[in-house]
Amino acid sequence: MSPALLLILVVSCSLGVNNVRGYNFSPADATVAELQQALKQNTITSRQLVEYYLSQILELNSRVRGIIEVNPDVFTLADQADSVRKSGVPLSGLHGIPILLKDNISTKDKLNTTAGSFALLGSVIPRDAGVAAKLRAAGAIILGKAALSEWAYYRSSTAPNGWSGRGGQVLNPYVMSADPCGSSTGSAVSVATNMAAISLGTETDGSIICPSAYNSVVGIKPTLGLTSRAGVVPISPRQDTVGPICRTVSDAVYVLDAIVGYDPYDNATVAASKFIPPGGYIQFLNPSGLKGKRLGIVRSPFFDFPNGSFIAQSFEKHFQILSQNGAILVDNLQIANISVIQNGVSEGIALATEFKIALSSYLSGLIASPIRTLANAISFNLNYSTLEMIPQYGQDVFLQAENTTGTGDPAYQAALANMQSLTANGVVKLMTEYNLDALITPNATVTSVLAIGGFPGISVPAGYGLDGSPFGICFSGLQGYEPRLIEIAYAFEQYTKIRKPPSYLV
Repeated sequence: MSPALLLILVVSCSLGVNNVRGYNFSPADATVAELQQALKQNTITSRQLVEYYLSQILELNSRVRGIIEVNPDVFTLADQADSVRKSGVPLSGLHGIPILLKDNISTKDKLNTTAGSFALLGSVIPRDAGVAAKLRAAGAIILGKAALSEWAYYRSSTAPNGWSGRGGQVLNPYVMSADPCGSSTGSAVSVATNMAAISLGTETDGSIICPSAYNSVVGIKPTLGLTSRAGVVPISPRQDTVGPICRTVSDAVYVLDAIVGYDPYDNATVAASKFIPPGGYIQFLNPSGLKGKRLGIVRSPFFDFPNGSFIAQSFEKHFQILSQNGAILVDNLQIANISVIQNGVSEGIALATEFKIALSSYLSGLIASPIRTLANAISFNLNYSTLEMIPQYGQDVFLQAENTTGTGDPAYQAALANMQSLTANGVVKLMTEYNLDALITPNATVTSVLAIGGFPGISVPAGYGLDGSPFGICFSGLQGYEPRLIEIAYAFEQYTKIRKPPSYLV
């Protein structure tokens, strides 16, 4: 346990945090709207909310390891939020709500930003990440940092999902032996277990969608550039994105509304800002949002389940629900060259090249850091091999990236051209030809398609396997399709109400 986490939990105990369940309002599984109503009616305060989540952390984090560090100033921030509320000034929907950030999202406070690695412990950042600054402006309380797959699962190809040197192994709270998926593992697990009201994750390929599906929460992977990546420990500026992971679609949309938009430190936000609708995204929380929506089903390879299997039957029932409530299902579609997209050869070449460059750029911008280049990180791991479990997991992904020779490499240029062609002649052509509002896929099977195209997706809880492990349904589309995806996901959620609290099965 980190010193900051230990300190705040000791303080919490001294304040009698375990008694917070005696409040007139219970924060357990409450939505952002419900929390705001309780705050407005003064049946709970932001300080009491913080106390509740700290009590959950004290009770559960040693079991699931979803949180690396708690903000030592969290009570001060909560008291400030309560004071502002009493002043009567207009407040945003996130004012006074505690939020957890993945530990690759920088915060200019007493929290570390390490991507789960001891190599960045003690590094000093120049400013808040763009999304963190927007959350502060909205009045949200930054509760702490969530655990993750180390370096956003870009160090080792053999390390388990959810493992990092600093955080240890994050566990799935539904079935403790099941895959929690990565790399925003702690963000998903922490909101699933009520250790935080809401959270932020990041995705390069699957790292929001997958842990959301596997931990029965909602994750939104936005269009590339819709949210700023400035101040986020990078993998690839061409694919990285930041998005909310929450218990409900409405909560995720509240967070999305707060973090989208222009950031002078991220040029991609300039072009993507054109997709933000006037009035924001909350207006698309429409319970009738399925009506008239054209939803494409690519059976192969996404739904290649054994005939008659439990999961196959579950999705057939979901298709019926979608259809019965106004959606138009366009079945048995094909994405050209989908196997080539999913084998990831071109994506792998491009990411390795981009990571080396982007990481050095990030590290060079730090005020202080134990490392300044990818080569430094590799050397750190070798020097502290036991701490970073190099004998067990290695750093083959790091080594591959370090051996790249830059964006002028013909192999890199060919990889980019190939991905652009695969996207244009694949999902873009399919969705345009059939006038689709979204594709439907299970879990994280579509994420490579979304990753190389910079496209959005929303994962919603879809059920639980025979062993109790959660699975999700993903609605995805082309750039700027967030409004229609929100309508579809929200309506599906309202008609199904599938999510249930974790069961902690062994």
